[in-house]
Parts: sequence; C-alpha cells; structure tokens
Amino acid sequence: MPEAELIAACRQGNPRAQRLLYDQMAPKMLGVCLRYLRNHDDAEEAMMTGFVKAFRALEQFRQEGSFEGWVRRIMVREALNQISRREPFMLNLDDCPAQYTPALPAGIESDLNAADLLALIQELPAGYRTVFNLAALEGYTHQEIAGLLGISEGTSKSQLSKARALLQRRLTALTYSSPASHSDSPCCLAI
Repeated sequence: MPEAELIAACRQGNPRAQRLLYDQMAPKMLGVCLRYLRNHDDAEEAMMTGFVKAFRALEQFRQEGSFEGWVRRIMVREALNQISRREPFMLNLDDCPAQYTPALPAGIESDLNAADLLALIQELPAGYRTVFNLAALEGYTHQEIAGLLGISEGTSKSQLSKARALLQRRLTALTYSSPASHSDSPCCLAI
C-alpha cells in the first residue's frame, strides 16, 4: 500500500493500517531512540509512546516533508523526554579534556562498521551523546538544540566539539593494538 494511502487509512483509525505502518517504521525508530537512550527497555518505551503520539497527531502532518522525518522528530523529542525523566540531564563539560585531538589515520572510516560507531556513540557521556546525535545524526542546528534542551547555543557547540574530540580519540585508540603507541596521549582511552 502506498504511503499516502496508508497515512490516510491511519487517520481514519484503521487498526490494520496502523499496525502496518508501525511494522514498517518500528525498526528504524527504535534505532533512533537507542541512539539517545542506553537502556533498550527505555528506548522501546520511548518508541511506543512516540508512536502513540504520532498516531494521535496524524492530522498535523501536512505532507510538506517526508513522513519518516516527521515521525523521527517525534521519536527524538520522546527520547529526550525519557532522558529528562529517567536521568536528570547534566551537561558535564569536564568529562574528558579536549586538549589532545589527533588526526584520524587514513582509511579508518572503512575499517569500522555502523555498529562499532554506534557503540562508541553510546559510550559518550549523556550530554555529549545527546548533542552529538541531534547535530550530527539528526541535522538539528545549534539554535534548535539549545531550544530543545534548554541550554545556550554556546553550550551546544561546546558539547558537540568535545563529543567529536572524544570520539576521535576513541576511534584512534581502536586503530592501535599496543598501549605503547599512546604514550604521548594525555587522554588515552582503551576500548
């Protein structure tokens, strides 16, 4: 069934259409929620609540952008709501100093798979992870992030910069097998 027909059937409250839409989108939307929430059960709860909100708000979807993007924004907001309920949002600017930022060796991107990269992102402190996901993966601007999280644009920029630096250090650490290769690094992270 084409997406437009499926959305129209969902708007009319058709449970089969809602189930079909859920089945089509749930795996991707769970992935979105898992990027923000470390706990799988919390991510599932956020996704389910997000779908309930999406089905209730279907009349607000104006088909000006992609439907998936519209649902994704609902999921992101619900994951952020879950974070604020479960783990008080703390932006810790001192988790790891950004003083050492080595260049990534050529070809490192091709040696990693998506699961490895997502695992590294999940290990970031909550503030870093949330801002990184919103900016780098969801495409939000610093102004939008500041509004969503109730922080300043400067804090958003700082968190993103520090998240990238920490990820870069961890990626670099993955490429070296011996601890001796990190002797000049003040912030060596073995994974």
